[in-house]
Amino acid sequence: NMAAPSAPRPPRPRKEPQPLVIPRSAAEEQRLRLERLMRNPEKTVPIPEKLNEWAPRPPPEFVRDVMGSSAGAGSGEFHVYRHLRRREYQRQDFMDAMAEKQRLDEEFQKKLERNKMIAEEQTAKRRRKRQKLKEKKLQAKKNKLEQKKQEKEPDQAQERASSEDDEEDSKEEEEKEDDAEEPSFVMGR
Repeated sequence: NMAAPSAPRPPRPRKEPQPLVIPRSAAEEQRLRLERLMRNPEKTVPIPEKLNEWAPRPPPEFVRDVMGSSAGAGSGEFHVYRHLRRREYQRQDFMDAMAEKQRLDEEFQKKLERNKMIAEEQTAKRRRKRQKLKEKKLQAKKNKLEQKKQEKEPDQAQERASSEDDEEDSKEEEEKEDDAEEPSFVMGR
């Protein structure tokens, strides 16, 4: 049951001992940390996650050692009571702070909602104004085109009228020409 001998590992390269440097300021301490991180860039850097907020212990479900008000309490009873009282006050303060934070968050959300509504109303108002201007421009354009048509139509009406007059004149002329072409005498009578 002997394990097979493994291949000998190559000797590890010895690291040179780093000189002990005592940082004299926060900036120097930060510089030393960065240098240590940059010595081996492939090594993963531990990034601490955000710590959860502190929350007090919940109150006990069942209290076994209830202190009475009778005489003869031991010398340590007051200290136990004092710790319980401090913990309870701390819990109540925490609950008050959380309620205040929640109230402020709700106020902030309401304010955001109100600002959003105001912005939407302003946008709608400006949209309506733009739409009205657009409609006015279109109406003005239509009116202008109609005026041009009306200006052209009298010309065309005059042209039509003159062309109709010309046609009548030409018909009369044709009739006159026909009259002229009729022989004044009939042959063969």
